Amino acid sequence: MADDVDNMVSSVRAYFLGLQAELCARFEALTDNARYRGSDIETPGGGLARPRVLAAPFDDSLTQRGIEKSAVQFTHSVGAALPPAATERNPNLAGLPFQALAVSVIVHPHNPYVPTCHMNVRFFAVASAPVTWYFGGGFDLTPCYGFEEDAVDWHRAAAQAVGAHYPDMKARCDDYFYLSHRNEARGIGGIFFDDWTEGGFTASLGLVSRVGDAFGPAYEAIFRRRAVQEYGEPQRHWQALRRGRYAEFNLAIDRGTRYGLQSGRRVESVLASLPPLVRWDYDHRPPEGSQEARLMQEFLPRRDWLGAVDKTGD
Repeated sequence: MADDVDNMVSSVRAYFLGLQAELCARFEALTDNARYRGSDIETPGGGLARPRVLAAPFDDSLTQRGIEKSAVQFTHSVGAALPPAATERNPNLAGLPFQALAVSVIVHPHNPYVPTCHMNVRFFAVASAPVTWYFGGGFDLTPCYGFEEDAVDWHRAAAQAVGAHYPDMKARCDDYFYLSHRNEARGIGGIFFDDWTEGGFTASLGLVSRVGDAFGPAYEAIFRRRAVQEYGEPQRHWQALRRGRYAEFNLAIDRGTRYGLQSGRRVESVLASLPPLVRWDYDHRPPEGSQEARLMQEFLPRRDWLGAVDKTGD
């Protein structure tokens, strides 16, 4: 059993490390003279934490940088028992030794017209009888300003990556990235899945690889399209308010944040996904007819982004 788990972990670790390196290089190319920094931290039992964070200095001329803050984190944890955030859906795994691997990505752009993005792929394995393993992950987009072209392209890339699974994974994403205390979606969604074993290990790793490989090109295309748009302080103010919603989700709802804190990971790594500058203005409501109001009224409510395209044959 242990050999089976080690073989699976070896395959996943190789892909995840390659994905982290590829995404860091891709996002560095979007930002002038900025590089991810981090370290390799060996953990007990043969694990590895490889945090990579790109962050502009507070007093820097941020308008010259495409990305204000980004984290591309790799973790391989080996432990005696999964934390509660990982076993709440699978209580039968509580108390068993495990290995867990993940790549978690966040990009907070400086330009408010460029959306924030998030991606996560993860793998859990327990040397039980029989061996228990599963994948999870997905990606989603959180714009401050809504553009139909971006939303359709994003969801088209997601659908191409996961094929017939797209409708169910989109619905799960819409359900998960939702601020129930505000009755408001975090963004325009994407795909999300948990406890994935369909078709066996090789097929499941293939699906996860397609998700990881689709994410970078899909986001880069949108980033480059919107990064040329001019903006000013009103747009940055709105961006800071929308980032407040992002922070609320990560701190109050996100299972990944809870898992990281419960498993004893470095707090700096766990909270690296939080935006650098945020606002909460009391009872703020965008003016009717504004671009900001359009985001709230037309883009955040759940939509079938590909239905209209499919019907036209595009």
